[in-house]
Amino acid sequence: MKFRKISIQDYNELVPYFKNQKYPLCSYSLPSLLSWQTKAYHPVAALEADSLIIAADYIHQTELRHLILPLSPERDWTPEELHKLCLDSGFPAIWFVPETWLEKVDQEALQNFFTVEEQSAYTDYIYAKEDLAELKGRKYAKKRNLISQFERNFSEDRIDIRSITKEDTPECLDFLEEWCRERKCDRDPEADMACEKIAAANAIELIDNTEFRGLRLSLDGRLVAFGIGNRLTADMGVLHFEKAMGSVKGLYQYFDRECCRRLFSEDILFINKESDMDEPGLAHAKSSYYPIRKEKSFVLTLL
Repeated sequence: MKFRKISIQDYNELVPYFKNQKYPLCSYSLPSLLSWQTKAYHPVAALEADSLIIAADYIHQTELRHLILPLSPERDWTPEELHKLCLDSGFPAIWFVPETWLEKVDQEALQNFFTVEEQSAYTDYIYAKEDLAELKGRKYAKKRNLISQFERNFSEDRIDIRSITKEDTPECLDFLEEWCRERKCDRDPEADMACEKIAAANAIELIDNTEFRGLRLSLDGRLVAFGIGNRLTADMGVLHFEKAMGSVKGLYQYFDRECCRRLFSEDILFINKESDMDEPGLAHAKSSYYPIRKEKSFVLTLL
């Protein structure tokens, strides 16, 4: 099986394999797959009959090399077929296997070929879009109060919120650098936050050429927040990146509400806000928006 590195130049060729994509984990977003590339890691792909096979190739941490579930608009793969795929490809594990997939598959066949382990760091938080866009009810009272404080401090004429265009790229990249300095995310170039910074920068560059949609917010002419999302499944969107200056009280809560109102079409009923990477602070922040469920991720490893 011959794999090749994939990039934005391959986008139009790969899109058909994501038609009717039904896996609810954020890892199955094509624009996101193309965004997450660093000097140490890049996605590779191969075609096998009617399916697209995507793998993560690591230059140094070779023990992390893995496949994700094959993507096909026509069919699902059986455990036996996945076993053969791992052997033929040289990748010993399949990451980001949704719990919904595990529930449907032949368990006896699966256990004949793989060990199954939960990846708690990659459990995605799923929300009802209406909850995030409206913030109704007592449980969201603190969010509404913070938004009210923000709106009292900044009149409408001081707030500029609109879609990100190609012309906004330099300004968005400069803001991303400022956001990272605030959080010292460049201290370790291999750490999650540093890698996420690279992915977010790549995503900004891809907005005009993919299904990514971006939203930006400026206060008094200064960019202070941006968000990027896209469709994941027939009724679910994913909010991949959402950055806001922490020094402005209520800004994040206001901007998050606007992202959920503006970035996703009416037929999107659910929003995936990705995982917490087992970081307690991030887990608390995501839980404070009351997800309707958490979509667990599992890894299948060859026996």
